[in-house]
Amino acid sequence: MRVDVIMPQMGESIAEGTLTRWLKKPGDKVARDEPIFEISTDKVDAEIPSPAAGTLVDIKVQEGQTVPINTVVAQIETEASAVAAAGKTAPSAAPEAKPAAAPPPAPKPAAVAPGTPGDGKERARPAPAPPATYAAPAGGAGNVPRAASLIGQGATVEDLRRVRSSPVVRKIAQEHSIDISGLQGTGVSGRVTKRDILEAIEGGGARAAAPAPGGATAPAVRAATPAPVFAPGERVTVVPMSAMRKKIAEHMLMSRRTSAHVTTVFEVDMGRVMKLRAEHQQAFMERHGVKLTPTPFMVKAAVEALKAYPVVNASIDGDNIVYKKDINIGIAVALDWGLIVPVVKHADDMSLSGIAKTVTDLAERARSKRLTPNEVQDGTFTITNPGIFGSLFGTPIINQPQVAILGVGAIQKRVVVVDDAIAIRPMVFLDLSFDHRLIDGAVADQFMAHLKATLQEGKFTEIV
Repeated sequence: MRVDVIMPQMGESIAEGTLTRWLKKPGDKVARDEPIFEISTDKVDAEIPSPAAGTLVDIKVQEGQTVPINTVVAQIETEASAVAAAGKTAPSAAPEAKPAAAPPPAPKPAAVAPGTPGDGKERARPAPAPPATYAAPAGGAGNVPRAASLIGQGATVEDLRRVRSSPVVRKIAQEHSIDISGLQGTGVSGRVTKRDILEAIEGGGARAAAPAPGGATAPAVRAATPAPVFAPGERVTVVPMSAMRKKIAEHMLMSRRTSAHVTTVFEVDMGRVMKLRAEHQQAFMERHGVKLTPTPFMVKAAVEALKAYPVVNASIDGDNIVYKKDINIGIAVALDWGLIVPVVKHADDMSLSGIAKTVTDLAERARSKRLTPNEVQDGTFTITNPGIFGSLFGTPIINQPQVAILGVGAIQKRVVVVDDAIAIRPMVFLDLSFDHRLIDGAVADQFMAHLKATLQEGKFTEIV
């Protein structure tokens, strides 16, 4: 019996994934739940376990390929004893999966029907039908038409394919007033991918593709490929970007285009925090099994400041301000192969020890690729700590759709003036990058002043 191994859906808004590395090769024996390949998505990198025990016999998707969720990437030949176990796996693993990007049933008999999933072909029809027209939705191009509503308006399958996209793509299109139906998608069955929408924006923000002769739709405007940055014969090594690096690049460019970035920097005396840490370090380790670092103090102080200034915990949705009732703090974790931001959910309900244990657990599992999609989603505010590498301060890029990010510099002993006397104190620079579309400079500085006062006063209860 052969069991299909599929590209899983790693989160509600994930429509596709990149298979970055096979951990097994054809002919290898695999145990049920043993990691067999690694994937990279818009949200998380993860190792995917085998749905059954047996032998990996057929790899259908190669390393570096990006495919829709539910695509069969490989098959496992199971032994008789493994068949029962395979039947207990997730229902989506056993039957043949349907590509997520397959178009809806054709509304008219003359419309083109999709071919066999994965063969990239379509059945021919006797004669081409004239392109159907449908009314544009009210409210401008940002209100992306959904496939279900277009069927009743006489849309063709080609029209339906162009509007099929992931929630992430539709959100980017709405923010930049891009009409998805006018883009030529490069995904399966013409699906508009995240890369397509970003390239359209970079290439001049195409609102719709121009009609080509014969009524066809011309490809969307693409960004011009820059000239090589090296001269012919120059001693260089050229390697392709990893899937994670590509996604980080896309996300950073999108954030820069979206938010009006401004950064403010405060210097904070960490004397009381470092004293509390030294006093409770041993007891904290004995009771909770993790080290007491400055990070939980930063998170706790940020939570108190976010409670006082909730606009910093908000986001922008068109012309609306969305105030988040939950305080979910993202903690940037540097990996050997990139950067990821796991989220401490409901940090405002946690004690200092609870935050410390959660941060440690998330960081360890991030480095071993064991995070779940839910653990990197729904952040409302982010903290990044380049200070562990010696940086004094920086100007971090906002993690969309958030409106602010806190950077923590290195804690260093410096000579400062305290009560008209020269003293040596452990000092740190804290920098806040904020979206000036929503947060005014005065509010940003008031937020930082509140955070600074919390740290300098050192009023943290229930440390142990």
